Formats: sequence, C-alpha cells, structure tokens
Amino acid sequence: MLQKVILGILMIALAQGQFQGPPRPVGRILEPPVPVLCAQRTIHERFNGKGYFYSWKDPRTANVEEDWLGGRNYCRQRCMDLVSLETSAENDFIKRRIVEGNVKYIWTSGRLCDFKGCDRPDLQPRNINGWFWTAELKKLPPTTDRAHNDWSETGGISRPQPDNREFIQQNGAPEHCLAILNNFYNDGVHWHDVACHHRKPFVCEESESLLSYVRFTHPKLRV
Repeated sequence: MLQKVILGILMIALAQGQFQGPPRPVGRILEPPVPVLCAQRTIHERFNGKGYFYSWKDPRTANVEEDWLGGRNYCRQRCMDLVSLETSAENDFIKRRIVEGNVKYIWTSGRLCDFKGCDRPDLQPRNINGWFWTAELKKLPPTTDRAHNDWSETGGISRPQPDNREFIQQNGAPEHCLAILNNFYNDGVHWHDVACHHRKPFVCEESESLLSYVRFTHPKLRV
C-alpha cells in the first residue's frame, strides 16, 4: 500500500511540476519505457541477477551528465531506472565501480519526499523519515540509523549528511536528491544529499516492473 501511495503522489507531482527547485521546462515528465530502446539497452555488468549500465563507460554518454530527472528518464526509456542501493552488498558493488572508473560522483534513485502528499505522519520529520528509493518505491531507513545507511559523516559545512547545505546557505535549491560522492570532501565514498538540478554521471539498473510491462505490451519483442 505504501508503495502505491508514494507512486501516486510522485506521478502527480511530476505531471504538475510540484517538485521544489529551479524552474524546469514546461511539460517535463517522468518518461515511460520505449520498447525498441529496451530491446537495445546496453548492459555493462550483472550483479545478483540485474543488469547495470554505467554512463561513463558508454561512448554515447561518456561525456554526458544529467540532472536527476534527466538521468532517470534516460534509464527508464531503456526499461531501467537510476540505481537503488537496497543492500550493503549492492552499495559496495557500485562504490567499487565508481572508484575503479575514477568517477567523482553519480546519481542514485534516492529522493526526499518533497511534494504534495508527503505530510503523512510516517514520513515525519521528513529529513529523517522521508527518503525513499523512487525506482523501487521503498523507504530508506531513517537517516539517524547510521548502521543501516551510508550517509557521509561530513560535507560542505562539516555536518553529517543529509545536511541540505545549499538551501541552508541560501545559495541554491533544497538538496532533495541522493548522490554518491567519491571522496569529494575527503570523506571516502558515501551518500550525500544534493540539489536535483545538478548534473552528474549516473548508473542505471534494470527495472523488473518496466521490463514486465514492455514484455506484456510487446510480446514479440525480445527484451
């Protein structure tokens, strides 16, 4: 039930442009899968049965950086989504690839619930209980539960993450998207909250729900 509620308010917010942050082009939405692109998707590596795409490893995207929604849409058009780090093993796996690729940072599907409908009691306070993996529609552990997440212990204002630094310093938008930063603050490779309009490389992860949808609607297409 929680997943359906979050999905509903997420889709409404995207359609109505209710996300906080800098103005976005009119009509910019969460894109549906494109069957032919799903069939042609590039898989660089598999882990625990799922395929992963690293934007810096593909010649077509090696020099491309996207904002958070742009990264999601690139992935979703190919029956994938931004990576969700649901286990410590998956988190460590992706972090190793970031270090091996000498990549400064990447987007994940992590998001703070910051749109209409996010005032529910179970999401309060939002900065602690309001984070979720949008690709899987699963809540993250509370940000105070440091044993079950990978938030960095420092950042641009020397505070544990998430710190909403840009907004606090009044020099940017709220930091409502989750990125992995590679020792950016001499803190190792860890999670940071970042304003969603920043552009970064990204990792796509195969989406079973999108693959199932395309297989059902296009049974003759091999995806």
